[in-house]
Amino acid sequence: MRATVVVPVLKSRSRGGQTESASTRTPESRLEEATGLAQAIDLDVVNGSIVPVNDPRPATLLGTGKIEEIKALLDERDSGLVIVDHPLTPVQQRNLEKEWNAKVIDRTGLILEIFGRRASTKEGTLQVDLAHLNYQKGRLVRSWTHLERQRGGGGFMGGPGETQIEADRRLLQDRIIKLERELEQVVRTRQLHRAKRRKVPHPIVALVGYTNAGKSTLFNRITGAGVLAEDMLFATLDPTLRRMKLPHGRTVILSDTVGFISDLPTHLVAAFRATLEEVLEADLILHVRDMSDPDNQAQSSDVMRILGDLGIDEAEAEKRLIEVWNKIDRLEPEVHDAMVQRAAGASNVVAVSAVSGEGVDTLMEEISRRLSGVMTETTIRLPVDKLALLPWLYDHAIVDGREDNEDGSITLDLRLSETEAAELERRIGNGPKPPREDWER
Repeated sequence: MRATVVVPVLKSRSRGGQTESASTRTPESRLEEATGLAQAIDLDVVNGSIVPVNDPRPATLLGTGKIEEIKALLDERDSGLVIVDHPLTPVQQRNLEKEWNAKVIDRTGLILEIFGRRASTKEGTLQVDLAHLNYQKGRLVRSWTHLERQRGGGGFMGGPGETQIEADRRLLQDRIIKLERELEQVVRTRQLHRAKRRKVPHPIVALVGYTNAGKSTLFNRITGAGVLAEDMLFATLDPTLRRMKLPHGRTVILSDTVGFISDLPTHLVAAFRATLEEVLEADLILHVRDMSDPDNQAQSSDVMRILGDLGIDEAEAEKRLIEVWNKIDRLEPEVHDAMVQRAAGASNVVAVSAVSGEGVDTLMEEISRRLSGVMTETTIRLPVDKLALLPWLYDHAIVDGREDNEDGSITLDLRLSETEAAELERRIGNGPKPPREDWER
């Protein structure tokens, strides 16, 4: 479908109470991002316009002159879809569709469309459905026949949404309640999985970042997994978990999560909270930033704002966050060298290229260092009847030294977390427990 992107730049408060977004992004970067969002679902963007709006209109947002200018562009380019990079009220959406004789969606509608295309698990589909219905709850100028569809996201690009029929509020609310109950069950299941992981206490390292920052490419580089990694906004929606070993042998779980984006509506964040809880549970958070993007500072602020909404304040983030300055391979040599030097002199920052692998070894060492900060050191001697514990020890502890003794026992110098130390003592205690001096000195 041929699409036109319109970026309104509001200059004042409208009579309807709308104001310019708090985003610090430039209009040009907003246009580039909105175009990328459209292309992420294979739309053919034939025109993009930045539209200054001095007096936002409650009925149409844009003034009559701008509406006519855009109408002429739509006719000239044969564009049947307009994406407005700004929240639209139901009345504004309906009136603009009438004026332009074209389909109109706002930023939230476009993001939901992408989420609907990307969701591949039951949890992802439920979350998309719920976010979609909550978005539509206040937009009763639309048709509701798409609620019969099973696929998440519903779809905004055609079909029954083009007609104007009275919505059945009860049908909508019943569907929302049903989805919330189903999602609660999925959340409980995920919580059970997390509880099981805690019994086998591998630390969790979560990747977060603005969409298209390169999280999935970094995930693949570190783990060797085949996660979809494309130069595409929201290439990842459902969380992916992989076990991996750090340089000193410790096993951790790496979690790749949905990308964040500016101006993400509250109800969308709430709907995806089940997915984002992987971040809340993480022992360490890797904030991946695209340092080749001119707007990377504004993007970073958006990510930190959403983390704050999830309950991770600045003090908490300081304790368990590493900034990963990614895509340094795209920088000019002088800028690249200066950025690597800046990262080396900063605490909790590592500069990398997930594509070339530059800096990834340093990142792995930093992850090890940060996780070892809460580890204890001990030396144990495993008697012959406890040697079956060796695979568990190599999987859960950092083995700094090993000595095979003449009597068949093995002496190990270990570093491990308090939880793992307690688990080791419990495992050694199963069956006839040797004297304490036999396993620790």
